[in-house]
Amino acid sequence: MASKLLLFISMLLFITGCSNKENKPVETNSVSRDSSRIRTSGKNENPYVIVDVSPMDMSYYPADYPKLKMAKVISTLPMARVVYSRPHLQGRQLFHDVLKYGEHWRLGANESTELDLYVDAVIQDKKIKAGRYILYCIPEPGKWNIIINSNIDSWGLQQDTTKDIARFIIPVNETANRLEYYTMIFEKTSEGAELLMAWDNLEARLPFKF
Repeated sequence: MASKLLLFISMLLFITGCSNKENKPVETNSVSRDSSRIRTSGKNENPYVIVDVSPMDMSYYPADYPKLKMAKVISTLPMARVVYSRPHLQGRQLFHDVLKYGEHWRLGANESTELDLYVDAVIQDKKIKAGRYILYCIPEPGKWNIIINSNIDSWGLQQDTTKDIARFIIPVNETANRLEYYTMIFEKTSEGAELLMAWDNLEARLPFKF
């Protein structure tokens, strides 16, 4: 009888041990193969690349062109498009925590902000041929100096001024809005469109004639 009881206890301990191993919590943290790009904490982290705090966005003219194309409302090419990354204030003051007067700014974050013209355009009486360009800016109190440059597919702002295509001075105005995220959109005008650039309580508009 004692031997049968001992055998029963041994089997019970064996089964309990196996069950504990099977139910052991799985480690949710993964070690990054590139610790500079991939975080190692949290089961909800993207295992391939960190989600950027300045998301990339694009704006078309006409607005929502891809949707209009797929709905067969429009069949021609768009006039223009801007592709940019959207930094946000995160509690900072726009001037001078983020931007500084007289210093170059890429009009966004990450890669250089790209302007795609599908047709020729006129800006302040200067003709700009259809093509791909980058935009950057030199902000000043009350005005922004907008530069169109041909050094496409570049990162950050290491501008090559020898590739500047044109420069335009446009007014910058204070508004009642307070935008956390930097925003660029095209707005229709009687002669074409304006590229609206807005952040915090400031907005500037670059006019295009098509």
